[in-house]
Amino acid sequence: MGTTTIIDMINQYGVPTVVAVGMAYFIYYVWKFVTHNILPSLGAASSTLVGLIDRVRMLDNDMIRLDQKIHTIIEIQNQQLDPFEAANKKRMEVKQAELDSKQDKKINSNKKEIEKLKK
Repeated sequence: MGTTTIIDMINQYGVPTVVAVGMAYFIYYVWKFVTHNILPSLGAASSTLVGLIDRVRMLDNDMIRLDQKIHTIIEIQNQQLDPFEAANKKRMEVKQAELDSKQDKKINSNKKEIEKLKK
């Protein structure tokens, strides 16, 4: 459409009528663009989003299961190691008690020798 056609239409129908027709065409063009281009893309994006959310939930459940399995394995290992650790602690306590008693004997003997030397 040329400018002379628009001017002729304005002269014949008036400014408000020509503007209303122009706005109606603009609204129709936007509606057609949205329904043909944007809505199908949104539908595809929505289905992709639902799929991603499902996968994230599955991964979250898997992480929870793995965490529980790891904690169970750690507990079992601790339970299996406890008897050995308890036995080692007892041995260490016995050895320490023996060392302490030997040191006490040496200290006592050294005290006696020091007293003898003092006299």
